[in-house]
Amino acid sequence: MSEQKTTTGGEFLLTETDPGSVFTPEDFNETQRMFAKTCEDFIEKVIDPVQEEFEYHGNTMLGKDLLKQAGEMGLLMADIPEAYGGMGSDKATIMLISEKMSGSGSFAVTHGAQSGIGTLPIVYFGTPEQKQKYLPKLATGELLTCYALTEPGSGSDALAAATTARLTGDGKHYVLNGTKQYISNAGYAEMVILFAKVDGEHFTAFIVDLTSEGVTIGAEEKKMGFKGSSTCAIILEDVKVPVENVLGEIGKGHLIAFNILNVGRFKLGASTVGGCKLVLKSAVPYTKQRHQFGHPLSDFGLIRRKIADVTATTFVAESMVYRTAGLLDGAIATLDRNDPGYDRAGIEMVEDFSIECSMIKVFASEAMALAAEEGLQMLGGYGYCQEYPLERWYRDERVNRIFEGTNEINRMIVPGMILKKALKGELAFLQAAQAVAGELTGLPSFEEPGEPAFLEEEGKLVANMKKVVLAVMGLAAQKFGANLKDQQGVLADCADIIMQTYACESGLLRALKKAAKEGEPAAAGMADMLTLYTHDAMDKVGVLARNVLAATVEGDEMRTYAAGLRRLVKHDPVNRARLHDAIARRVIDAEGYTVK
Repeated sequence: MSEQKTTTGGEFLLTETDPGSVFTPEDFNETQRMFAKTCEDFIEKVIDPVQEEFEYHGNTMLGKDLLKQAGEMGLLMADIPEAYGGMGSDKATIMLISEKMSGSGSFAVTHGAQSGIGTLPIVYFGTPEQKQKYLPKLATGELLTCYALTEPGSGSDALAAATTARLTGDGKHYVLNGTKQYISNAGYAEMVILFAKVDGEHFTAFIVDLTSEGVTIGAEEKKMGFKGSSTCAIILEDVKVPVENVLGEIGKGHLIAFNILNVGRFKLGASTVGGCKLVLKSAVPYTKQRHQFGHPLSDFGLIRRKIADVTATTFVAESMVYRTAGLLDGAIATLDRNDPGYDRAGIEMVEDFSIECSMIKVFASEAMALAAEEGLQMLGGYGYCQEYPLERWYRDERVNRIFEGTNEINRMIVPGMILKKALKGELAFLQAAQAVAGELTGLPSFEEPGEPAFLEEEGKLVANMKKVVLAVMGLAAQKFGANLKDQQGVLADCADIIMQTYACESGLLRALKKAAKEGEPAAAGMADMLTLYTHDAMDKVGVLARNVLAATVEGDEMRTYAAGLRRLVKHDPVNRARLHDAIARRVIDAEGYTVK
């Protein structure tokens, strides 16, 4: 079902992967497709009839009833173990549910706050007693929850939280004081996973009853997008919380916060891939119906370019999202389900792939931004009006680049975690970087090209992207040493090269797997999208790598490395007009996203 478990996340940079071992959307089984259909039915029967009221009239309290109905349809229990009334689903299924729920608009946020960040801390870190008390009711929607980490003075720097917790004299309660901000579902949630500093010092998670004396829920925030979701502040004034409601260990709240963010990131990656598909499903039929200068918009080259670019970006984003699902499921499959520590071990496996989780969050959320931008532009003035959903999607997508840690923070995580693993001996990154550095400063090879095999050129580009990562990041690590953490521009450029590499390789492996299974003609659509995206990506990689070199070395050393870099990023241009036309034609005929 998935890639064989690698030693650690990020190892894709150092190894070759067998296409047959990678999980792709073509591998979904009947049960997973059934879950997807259940989500679609829920949206059609429950969300669509109230969409106008929910999205445009600010009736956020509708979310409470919608959650109850989602619970009745089994849509809140996928992440919860079977022993506590849930489904215990694999990560591929959970990502597919997240993708499909993107079609529910604001309810996607409501659903995620309940079934994801509001529930998973108990799944992974709760005691058996806490799990038995809360999880069955969370699975059915009988109990509604939320998650409170952000404060007025602390967002990305969560450990700077000012909310305090002090033990009472009798040792039976903690007294909490502070304010949490931007809390999804706070308007009607009955409990919250909340973080505070014990004695103002030890960052700790608590399960807090929101009906407790001293809890005040603030007014609904007036937001740019996702207007149907409830977003309020939670104010705590001498709120007494029983000591048995400490979640995890005193002073170890960061383990819960950061691990739950990893889960939120891979779910958001899947959700935004769903958003990309929704844009194409809405915008492409319009381009067929709308005529200008005697032709449908879909006949015009610049419209086809937009359709093709969005589709190709969606394809590689989808490929990397579900490849990551396969990595996570493959790692978790090595654990013993009967072990009492299975759930905690599972989240540690997810943490092992925090690099991939951050990459798909950033890449897919920015793919959705591109889709919303180009989709609205395809509709012109109509796209700017509420009559068409592009107006709402354009507003809604913006927060995805802020959710689950900003994209800037996640860009820092990607190279930072790779170097951390390298220094711990978990990745042979620095040794590989030294080897590539020698190749860049040595003489070029003069191999005679033969008749190219299927996607051989794209395979070479991906291999060279990996070498670029090793070369520039290895050089930066060597030159800056421990101070590299302060070179945010260099780290961000390295992160973007790494993401482009993972995206291109994920699409490549998917297309090769399809071709091996069904023949090269069956993979022609994937091949066109991959060729278009990979060649464009290599151009971006070349610019980013030169930026890193210029910030890292100078003089003759810089010129020597730059010459070697030019050999790595060199590639013949492809006929983008032909590829745009071929990709767009398939999408126009299908009236939406297709890989055929």
